[in-house]
Amino acid sequence: MIDVAIVGAGIMGASLAYWLKRLQPQLSVVLIERDRTFARASSALSASSIRQQFSIPVNIRMSLFGAQFLREMGIAFNESGYLYLGSRSVLEKLNGVQRQCGADVALLGPEELAARFPWLNVSDVDAGSLGLSGEGWFDGAALHMALLLGARSAGAKVIDGEAAGFSMKNDAVEGIDLADGSRIPCRHAVNAAGPWARRLAAQAGIDLPVHARRRTVFVLSCPAPLQDCPLVIDPTGFWFRPDGDVFIAGDEPLQDEDDLPLEPDLAAFDEALWGRMAHRVPAFEALRVERAWAGYYEMNLFDHNAIVGRHPKVNNLWFINGFSGHGMQHAPAAGRGLAELIVSGQYETLDLSPLRFERVVQGQPLVEANIIG
Repeated sequence: MIDVAIVGAGIMGASLAYWLKRLQPQLSVVLIERDRTFARASSALSASSIRQQFSIPVNIRMSLFGAQFLREMGIAFNESGYLYLGSRSVLEKLNGVQRQCGADVALLGPEELAARFPWLNVSDVDAGSLGLSGEGWFDGAALHMALLLGARSAGAKVIDGEAAGFSMKNDAVEGIDLADGSRIPCRHAVNAAGPWARRLAAQAGIDLPVHARRRTVFVLSCPAPLQDCPLVIDPTGFWFRPDGDVFIAGDEPLQDEDDLPLEPDLAAFDEALWGRMAHRVPAFEALRVERAWAGYYEMNLFDHNAIVGRHPKVNNLWFINGFSGHGMQHAPAAGRGLAELIVSGQYETLDLSPLRFERVVQGQPLVEANIIG
């Protein structure tokens, strides 16, 4: 009998296993993973960025924890910041919440923006919110591998297999059934299946509002360098940031349906993105698409926030899903929090109770306003 069986060895499953073995080394922990290459995993296809500029305290605090964890683990971390452009009244309100939680952010007016970023067109924005530290981008693959290797070195096992459903008895999970017909008996089962979590939850009769939504990331070259360029969020919804000698960028999709093929939507660049990028940064008139890739957001359509914790009607079935594009940065905090719940029955480091499953069942959304793409 396994103590904790986790479906999915991506960033969430790896983080949970890492913290479980840190908090209680004697626990037997198994990760069930159908693709050890992680070729389609959201963690492998992420732009791997981190910000404190959220609209609700729990997300801000999870990012602060994540930034410190990156530093402690020695993960490559470029703290060039996020720059949100938009309405001063909106950004002022958000900045107040962020600073109260300890975020290092500054509100800049158009003149300050133009002086700091002379390559940026600010003729149609009232203000910008800039992260001064603890924001930027990092080596996501290195974080995933550090967590996974840390868990395995402490005794967690990774099993090749595809979870087909749960074996239930008296509103509890007895084991996880695999597609090959075998079963893994367990005391606790965890759904960390990322974009595929909804299908797995349905096998237990649970409606999980997490949908696989494709997002395209474009790799772009530009002859002109942009000095001190942060990750920029445009009021119209697109984002861009430097990535070595090139830039990467993304946008809200023209087509947003479940489970679209993981093929980049190349036409979207010419049809919807290039003109707006060139308006914001005149040097981007000379942009050239070098390549592109696509990955899934595990989008929680209920309120665009993560669902972390136990299901209210199945006392040993746990969820760590629906991060809606901010999973990589929140994985260290979410994994630690859920590990604390499983081991001791309460949060000890950060209070993640606002993310509990009960809010979905009760129809009480916890809305995150600052969702990118």
